[in-house]
Amino acid sequence: MAYAVYTTESFEKEVEKFSEADKTIIKNIFLQLKENPYVGDQIRYKFFREKRLREKRIYYLVYDNLSAVLVVASSDKKAQQETIDEIIKYLPDFKEYLETLLKT
Repeated sequence: MAYAVYTTESFEKEVEKFSEADKTIIKNIFLQLKENPYVGDQIRYKFFREKRLREKRIYYLVYDNLSAVLVVASSDKKAQQETIDEIIKYLPDFKEYLETLLKT
């Protein structure tokens, strides 16, 4: 079953700063996530995962019940724990955001 891949507005703004090469790699990661959203490393919960992109990390949430993946943030190794804590803090908001996206 193919999953739909969505991003948050804040992630889109972060990606604008990336190099063209990194943007191409991100597109390939999205294609990979559509086929198998569990390819990345698990963080704390089965549905919370990360994929490495050189020195950066891309964080995403898998929603099996919605057949969707929400890419929420990126960070470097230095800000990794802070980013993870922030994502966990807003897990209910991310789900609500995705459900709103799916309705429109």
